[in-house]
Amino acid sequence: MKIFIVLSLALLVIYAGSAQAGGHTAAAKPVVVDVVELRKLAPTALYSGEVISNFDARLAAEVEGRLTWVAEVGTRASKGDILAEVDDIFLKKERNEEMAVIQSEQAKLDLYSKDVERYQRLVKENNVAESQLDQSISDQKIASSNIIAAQARLAQLNERIARSRLRAPYNGVVTERFTQGGEWAQSGDPLVRLVDVEDPEIQVRVPQTVFPLIALGDILPVINDGHSIEAKVETIVPVGTTASRLFELRLKPLAPILPGTLVRVVIPTAAPREVLSVDRDALVIRKDEISVFRVNQEMTEQVPVEVGVGSDQYVEIIGAIEAGDKLVTRGGERLRPGDKVKISGN
Repeated sequence: MKIFIVLSLALLVIYAGSAQAGGHTAAAKPVVVDVVELRKLAPTALYSGEVISNFDARLAAEVEGRLTWVAEVGTRASKGDILAEVDDIFLKKERNEEMAVIQSEQAKLDLYSKDVERYQRLVKENNVAESQLDQSISDQKIASSNIIAAQARLAQLNERIARSRLRAPYNGVVTERFTQGGEWAQSGDPLVRLVDVEDPEIQVRVPQTVFPLIALGDILPVINDGHSIEAKVETIVPVGTTASRLFELRLKPLAPILPGTLVRVVIPTAAPREVLSVDRDALVIRKDEISVFRVNQEMTEQVPVEVGVGSDQYVEIIGAIEAGDKLVTRGGERLRPGDKVKISGN
């Protein structure tokens, strides 16, 4: 009886194991595929670039004087906001002086104008010499000229008082402060650096051989800290530098990126050509070879290939591959030739 029970248990274990093995063999593995297509690809290279701002300036004092206040680093300013102030007390006193001069000269002008009117009547009546009339007319003109000159000086003083407050010429962030409140500033001394972080562009220089392959409006990939964005070519400077023989490109990033960031721009190095290509994820890279898994009637076959030019996510493949072939891009980590698979969505 004991022998019968032991044999029965052994048969059950063998049956269960064979059933599990058979089930594992029969189950199709889910995979994601990409279809091989003819695409126009060009070989590319990475060129270092820097994100700069369209508006990045060192703002200088326009009048000399003692600084009463300078904006802190990191201050966000809108166009017209005050970034620094120069003590304007002496300018205001000069303005008051010129206003007094204008009032004095205006009083003289009024008096001389009345004299002219009176002498004109007396001359007609031959009761006064014409020389007195001429003198009054001369005094009237001098007083009028003095008023014009004083008004011009007053306008200059008002302008200097206005310019004693350094205002932001555009929206931006104060990134540097070159002086502090209490210091004396001469006209032309830089006070702060203002950078517009909302209007960046990418500056990159490329060799002469690459320069003809790029046109205005081209969209180029840009790699930033492992992430990829796109940028539009907006400026091409058709003059190379004397030392390096490099030509400058300016690109408008199509995603937010901060000035000062170092990036790498993907630049074509040859004209595009039509090649068989597939998503890079289809490549199975081993130490000795590169291969792909092709799905043929729900079965996999491993095909060795070589890699040609690449652009973005797609790469040229060279080997026994044809357009329309379905190559595994996901789920192929443990695939073996001959495995049964089931194609699923992304």
